[in-house]
Amino acid sequence: MSSTRIRLLIIVAVTLVCIYGIIGIPTSKAALVDNWKKNIRLGTDLQGGSNLIYQIQMQDAFKGEADTVIQRLRDELAKASIPFADMNRNDPDFDHANNIQINITGVPATKAGDFRTIVNDNFGAVWILTTVNETDYRLTMKPSEALRVRTDTLTQTINTIEKKINGLGLAESSVQQRGESQILVTLPGVDDPARIKQILQTAAILELYEVQGGPFASREEAMQSKNGILPLSSQILSTGVRGGTPTEYYILARTPVVRGQDLRDAKPVQNGQTGGWETNFVLTQDAAKRFERFTGAHIRDRLAIVLDKKVLSAPTIEAKISDNGVITNMGGHDAAADLALNLRAGSLPASLVNMEERSVGPSLGADSIRQGVASGIAGVIAVVTIMLIYYKRSGINATLALILNALILIAALSYFEAVLTLPGIAGIILTIGMAVDSNVLIFERIREELRAGKAAIAAVDAGFGKAFLTIIDTHVTTIVSCCFLFLFGTGPVKGFAVTLVIGLFANVFTAVFVSRTIFNWELSGQKRAVTLSI
Repeated sequence: MSSTRIRLLIIVAVTLVCIYGIIGIPTSKAALVDNWKKNIRLGTDLQGGSNLIYQIQMQDAFKGEADTVIQRLRDELAKASIPFADMNRNDPDFDHANNIQINITGVPATKAGDFRTIVNDNFGAVWILTTVNETDYRLTMKPSEALRVRTDTLTQTINTIEKKINGLGLAESSVQQRGESQILVTLPGVDDPARIKQILQTAAILELYEVQGGPFASREEAMQSKNGILPLSSQILSTGVRGGTPTEYYILARTPVVRGQDLRDAKPVQNGQTGGWETNFVLTQDAAKRFERFTGAHIRDRLAIVLDKKVLSAPTIEAKISDNGVITNMGGHDAAADLALNLRAGSLPASLVNMEERSVGPSLGADSIRQGVASGIAGVIAVVTIMLIYYKRSGINATLALILNALILIAALSYFEAVLTLPGIAGIILTIGMAVDSNVLIFERIREELRAGKAAIAAVDAGFGKAFLTIIDTHVTTIVSCCFLFLFGTGPVKGFAVTLVIGLFANVFTAVFVSRTIFNWELSGQKRAVTLSI
């Protein structure tokens, strides 16, 4: 088999693979359209959708770190029998989140040495202990640790939101960092994101607490039940306002039996007897053992199910429970499904504030597609016409290479599951221009060789050989520029860079390999290969 036939078979194979990647193997016109829509993913600017910009409330993460330390330090001081008058933290705002501090007062001077030892041994790696006076102390976070908290909070927030939007089936959506404490959530095809916004901003911190008293009609009534003094091991939480039901207050243990990170799975189910929707959750292996021991020792006691510091219910423990539980009275399916999704995704380390919301309607996206396609077709027609007039039959060669270039580019977007945006269409159009430029370089080189008196085959060999390094040089420099655009650009700029880079790689294949193969095939069909229409 000749080398030209082998090259032709490679071109045919590439073409078939590209066509399959774009439309699959359709059995009908409807299937063809469905495959196209499934494989070619459109961005927000083309199919409509919403862009949401959230500000991460970093101060919440710092407050959470301080609260954890306060609880641990209370336990350590109790074990060591070191008394103190009070332990609290300040309440920094967003701009001063790093200035979190913990104040400890009333530590006896005789216990100062033991107190310092406990703090330095357990918290010295993260916190700096400062003496205010002989009985009072202050803990402040080290700058390096404050930076870690910010970085971890940003990373965890992005990961949690990605899990949530993927759980909603919004696979083409994206979550990107924007500045030091902002994130950009792109939701293609979603022009009314009210429900999604509620899901994204729900912290979904699920905790199970032992009930120590209640329900009470007010916080004051709850305090009176403890003679006005709430033990350090207790806390008061309410049910909040739910559907007109009066708010109730419960006295709960301060340390939860089960935390949100102890959950392994959650899903919505419909109660076969009442027909109402519930959310079932499954615990991890370690949490299940701990939960089984607790419920076995507290049969007939009550256990509060708390979500985001609001008591959902306080059922009585009827029997030992191992690794699963149920949250009842969720209302409809959407409420149960949304809670299950939030529980699976995990809790947010800090609350979010919606800073900006921009929606693009489907009609505007359709107009963008029509205008982009129209401009692309107009450009291709103009280029093809000029190439056919100026380069004669060789213009057909350039046109075929151009068509295959576009086919490879669109197929690559499908296989890589890349999202096509309006700037991406601009990248495709620019790729067409660069593809033509490569063919012009080769054709002009061939013309020079023919004018120098070389035979057609020798002129083609010399033309491709001399133009090859120039083509590689121009493409490499453009690809390097695209890499910087992708690294430092925003979403639309990245879409432009991705399509342009894919188009450049395809262009090297079509301009050098495909075009050369067509010339070889044309010349092999002539008995003496002395003429070339160019």
